[in-house]
Amino acid sequence: MFSKPPANAPMPAAAPAAGAGDVVKDTTDRAFMADVIEASRDVPIIVDFWAPWCGPCKQLGPIIEKVVRAAKGAVRLVKIDTDANPMIASQLRVQSIPAVYAFFQGRPVDGFMGAVPESQVKAFVDKLVALAKQAGVSAPGGDVLEEAFAHAKELMDGGDLQGALDLYGQILQAEPESAQAFAGIVRCLIAGGDLAHAKEMLAQAPEAIAKDKELANVRAALEVAEQAANAGPIPELMEKVAHDANDHASRFDLAMALYAAGKREAAVDELLQIVKRDRSWNDDAARKQLVKFFEAFGQTDPLTVQTRRKLSTIMFS
Repeated sequence: MFSKPPANAPMPAAAPAAGAGDVVKDTTDRAFMADVIEASRDVPIIVDFWAPWCGPCKQLGPIIEKVVRAAKGAVRLVKIDTDANPMIASQLRVQSIPAVYAFFQGRPVDGFMGAVPESQVKAFVDKLVALAKQAGVSAPGGDVLEEAFAHAKELMDGGDLQGALDLYGQILQAEPESAQAFAGIVRCLIAGGDLAHAKEMLAQAPEAIAKDKELANVRAALEVAEQAANAGPIPELMEKVAHDANDHASRFDLAMALYAAGKREAAVDELLQIVKRDRSWNDDAARKQLVKFFEAFGQTDPLTVQTRRKLSTIMFS
């Protein structure tokens, strides 16, 4: 069933046995029903099919164990050596290893093949946690949902908008009135340039969260994105500003174009320059735009805090 190395290939040392009460354990074909199928009635069970001769298994195994332990009991990992226990792997038609299956409430719900990176394993586990929460199963100890939110933000910040959308969607299914998950989906749509869909979704926000500060911030982000969408080309605007440092209209447009390009720090710097040179220009437009940026970023965002400090220094100098 599996592709094995030559008979004289070196055998890696066996993995240490899991301790009592650990969220990681080894199982056998005979114990599979109890350790996986029955156990998955209460909590998602991840099954790692591996073999001692499998190099990619050695890479993936420690990663899965690390991520599962970080979930603090919200999921569990069961490892099965396919050389010693070929029956279950055969029944599940596992053709190559490592192969990872997830079981919940007695049935397989997800899976993947091969040695994938830690970020992908983390997203896999986060989806299982959200699935369990949707079914009314709470994690023992620790707020794993908060970890899922943190990972979704990491995915979005790293440019994996689809991964972030999927994870926020899973969380929203589990928590239909989560303003944070709803706002996260809208932010992904904005980041992907789908402003029309983002606007439509905000208009359909559930009444229970419509006035939440998370949605207020994301509305500001959408407004700024719509402004920035009409900004001119950056090289042309930079040339105008270089030619005339007091061309505040061009500098303002440059700030918006930089924001649209994802260069937030450069955008706020240009607006600060306008405030520094002529704080009352165009009815205080630069300062007002900075306030919109703060709402879009969120009041606790490091760039908001840093820029507020700089703005205060300019205003009171």
